[in-house]
Amino acid sequence: MVSFEAAARLVRDGSVLAVSSSSGLNCPDRMLAAIGERFASEGHPREITFFMPIAAGDMYGIKGIDHIARKGLLRRVVGGSYPSGPSSLEPPAIWKMISANEVEAYNFPSGVLFDMLRDVAARRAGVLTRIGLDTFVDPRRHGGKMNRAAREDLVRVVEFGGEEWLHFPNVLPNIAIVRGTSADPDGNVSSEHEGAPLGALDVALATHNAGGVVIAQVKRLVDRGAIPAQHVAVPSTLVDYVVVDPDQMQATQTRYDPALSGEAKKPRASFERVPFGPDKVIARRAALELAEGDAVNLGFGISPLVPLILLEEGDDEAVTWAIEQGPIGGIPAGGFVFGCAFNAQAIIPSPQQFTYFQGAGFDLCMLSFLEIDRHGSVNVSQLSAKPHVTAGCGGFVDITSHARRIVFSGYFRAGGLQLEIAGERMKIAREGSVAKLVPEVEHVTFSGRRGRAQAQEVTYITERCVLRLAKEGLEVTEIAPGIDLERDVLARAGFPLSVSPALKTMDARLFRPEPMKLALKERRT
Repeated sequence: MVSFEAAARLVRDGSVLAVSSSSGLNCPDRMLAAIGERFASEGHPREITFFMPIAAGDMYGIKGIDHIARKGLLRRVVGGSYPSGPSSLEPPAIWKMISANEVEAYNFPSGVLFDMLRDVAARRAGVLTRIGLDTFVDPRRHGGKMNRAAREDLVRVVEFGGEEWLHFPNVLPNIAIVRGTSADPDGNVSSEHEGAPLGALDVALATHNAGGVVIAQVKRLVDRGAIPAQHVAVPSTLVDYVVVDPDQMQATQTRYDPALSGEAKKPRASFERVPFGPDKVIARRAALELAEGDAVNLGFGISPLVPLILLEEGDDEAVTWAIEQGPIGGIPAGGFVFGCAFNAQAIIPSPQQFTYFQGAGFDLCMLSFLEIDRHGSVNVSQLSAKPHVTAGCGGFVDITSHARRIVFSGYFRAGGLQLEIAGERMKIAREGSVAKLVPEVEHVTFSGRRGRAQAQEVTYITERCVLRLAKEGLEVTEIAPGIDLERDVLARAGFPLSVSPALKTMDARLFRPEPMKLALKERRT
């Protein structure tokens, strides 16, 4: 064991520092703070590259990367996602640096970044994948570059076996910070209090095999032999130094909840019901896309309300949820602890969860959208007007690239939209000033062109209508009662929408406060 101050001195100028974290979950916050404190007092380390498959830190209490977001300290950041939050809050320091071009910033799919770590560890030639083709990651679009300071091409298109692939060359980390719960005198690390182990093993493997140094931040020290062998998340052979923070949080604003780490069960009756309103209408309509026995990926936004809808309807065990951070089953948590799940059946490492997603092993995914364009493409990764309210792509590209069925949920317009629900009808009391259906999205995070080419089944659910990805573009298939098709939908979209000849009214049960008496569909064979 060493002090945080001593561990911070292990980070040399020009280091490539890899961290296993996910927003406010499993973040080695105290260790990152120590590096920032050393730079403030000594001016070192300088010009480091920070590699984070999922965001390190958030805007609500765990600062993560913001501890080291200092001009001169950071040269480059390669991240799957970035801290984000409401526009009403001060932007994170890392976003200020990105916007000012004070750091080279790249955004690649989280699963691909984990793949890169595995290829480094095995001394392979880098990642060859179709994940990200025709998205902002594709070098024919943005190449994952987030600002003008990012000039170097870190991904390229190659031909292999007569097909197009994206090649991500290796990035070799020479120092890693991972986090766990306990460490024994040999350096074995466990994660029994963590919401998920994330990619701690892969980060440590890549760094160790590349000849680097691995630092593990834990909550406590235990005796030799106190950690059962099968509970070791990172073995002693990969750990060089241990630092101890007895006050480390389990997740943002959560000191420790055993129901998040799978050590206890949260009573079903203790979950709060979703308040009746437009969010609930959208989540209920999304729930109608589910079938008994489905395995479903769940993303951020309105989608985390869908499990609570099923719980209210008594169908919470009919669907198995899978989240990119690693939880499988149970009730995925929302808000500050998104990425965790209450009462999970299993919690696996995030890299293996991404392999499951990349290979389309699940039945469908439920995600959000910021923008949709005439091709059916979706942007969730960047808005120039308010960059810090977006987190980058995270696992979105990994999940959607080969998914058989995709459900996107969100509002038709933004910017002051006010809605009222009464008498089983939706009323637009004040129209939103910002269009979300635009001719061309700023960032292609999901490619509608590839979606059509791969015969993906894509549904877009809003408060006023439901749309499907058709051969010629987007088609309106359902409309909410009380909504005028021409005035509220067709005239408010930034491009022409087709209308299904079988257009129908959305289910009236969506617009009532009481439970729907939902009956899920039979699973497809």
